Amino acid sequence: MAVDEAILESASTKTQLPTLRLYDWSPYTLSLGHAQPISDVNLEALKAHQWTLVRRPTGGRAILHADELTYSVCAPIDDPTIYGNVLESYQKISNALLRALEIIGINADSKLKNPGDSHLSHDPVCFQFPSDYEITFQDKKLIGSAQARKKNGVLQHGALPLFGEITRIIDVLNFPDSSSMQDAKDGLINRATTIKDSLVRGISWFELADAISEGFEEKLSINFIKSSLSKQEISKAVHIYREKYTNDAWTMRI
Repeated sequence: MAVDEAILESASTKTQLPTLRLYDWSPYTLSLGHAQPISDVNLEALKAHQWTLVRRPTGGRAILHADELTYSVCAPIDDPTIYGNVLESYQKISNALLRALEIIGINADSKLKNPGDSHLSHDPVCFQFPSDYEITFQDKKLIGSAQARKKNGVLQHGALPLFGEITRIIDVLNFPDSSSMQDAKDGLINRATTIKDSLVRGISWFELADAISEGFEEKLSINFIKSSLSKQEISKAVHIYREKYTNDAWTMRI
């Protein structure tokens, strides 16, 4: 998360090019949305699983980052590839992700949510219900994304679960009773999926990463330049990590 914020700062000030970053997580980590209450988390269960906790700079609900590919897009707010309001830029990035899935053999969908589903935002699990222009396969959520606009820049990041038990996240969240927890697990099985379950075969992280790069290039009419973090971005990320992401005043603030 600190690296994403560092890249956002360099991209928004145009000291670096707009950036697509692809990464994964070790150890597994539960991430909370920017305004999600810490009371949603069962901290004892999280510790027992030896998973870590982070609060994202973007909104949405809880995601367990495990066995997945995570993407982030950072660009100036006026960059033509993602220019527009939140929904417009969201749709552009969704189109690129849809093309990536098509390349690996998944014909997914992205659409505006039903206005009647607004009450579902109270659920603590991000993958329970799709938001606007989030991606589904056979009516099951496949990619969870969130966007923030700060310092004249846009940061959007999201998770693509490659494989694994989709309900693991329920074990580290708080529910009123065991019946409610089981209902949440059943609901998640019915409403979310993984790349492997959608394809009925597994693919590697690198195969998916290549498809995402190709999908972005095609749909956004761009050409990527592979690079590493600049010295300034590394320094900024270390500073943000130390000052923010290791600080309970941020993680536990709500």
